[in-house]
Formats: sequence, structure tokens, C-alpha cells
Amino acid sequence: MSRKEWYDLKAPAGFANREFGKTVVNRTAGLKISADSLRGRVVEVNLADLTKSEANSSRKMKFVIDDVQGTKCLTNFYGLELTRDKLCSKIRKRQSLVEANVDVKTTDGFVVRIFCIGFTARRRLQVKATAYATSAQVGQIRKKMADVLTREVGKADVKELM
Repeated sequence: MSRKEWYDLKAPAGFANREFGKTVVNRTAGLKISADSLRGRVVEVNLADLTKSEANSSRKMKFVIDDVQGTKCLTNFYGLELTRDKLCSKIRKRQSLVEANVDVKTTDGFVVRIFCIGFTARRRLQVKATAYATSAQVGQIRKKMADVLTREVGKADVKELM
């Protein structure tokens, strides 16, 4: 570990806790600069650690290191996903799972790929135990999901979307 350097990770503006961790990299040696090894590295952090709120503990944020200033790594938003246990708790038997994804351009010019997941539900007073959707219904639901995502995400910029 004597040939390693530690760098602080700094989240983008807008979070209550900007510094969220450290990363290690080989020291600068010869033509190989340590800052170049850090750029493009993707780091993952729990959203509850950034917002200091346990309500967000089921979401993971991904950041990519864009710039290195001294011993601080400045990051930018790279992705967000649910934890595996939260996703598994949503999936149940006797219902249909509908997934949709869409590429949307935000108001500030970024193209964002959004994945959405939905489930069919039993109606009120339904006697039948299952709530499966036909393939035609799944197609209609998926199209409606894509339309809503395109409309709503197209109105916001990346900071609002986060």
C-alpha cells in the first residue's frame, strides 16, 4: 500500500453531504499519472448516505469521476437504480410484470435512458386469483408508460430528474 494514493470523492452540488467516500489509485510513476487513472471511474453510493435520510435507503446512485483537483475527485451523475432487495419485494406471483425503457432528451440537452417497471393488479371485488395481462395489453401498457416517461422527463433537466 506504500505505492497508493487516497482521493476524496465529492458528489455534485445539491446533496446535503457532498463528500461521500474515498478511492485508492496507484501513485504517479513515469508517464502514468494517477489523475488519468481516476477519470472515467464509476463509483456507487447509497442515496441515504448523501441525503442523510433513511427513506432513500433503497436507491443506489452512480457517479462518474470527471475531474481531479488536488486530492478531490469531482463527480457527475451516471445512474440510479433500486437495490436488489427492494426490487425483489415488489415482484409477486399471479401478476404480470411490464418493463419499458425510453431514451429522452432533457431540457438541458442530456439524453437519458429511463427504465420503468410496472405490475398488473387485481381489481376490487375480483374473484379470480390471478391478474395476468395478455400480450396485447402488455404492449398497450408499455406504450402508455413510454409516452408518460417521454412527456414528464422531457420537461425537466438532469438536476430536477435526480
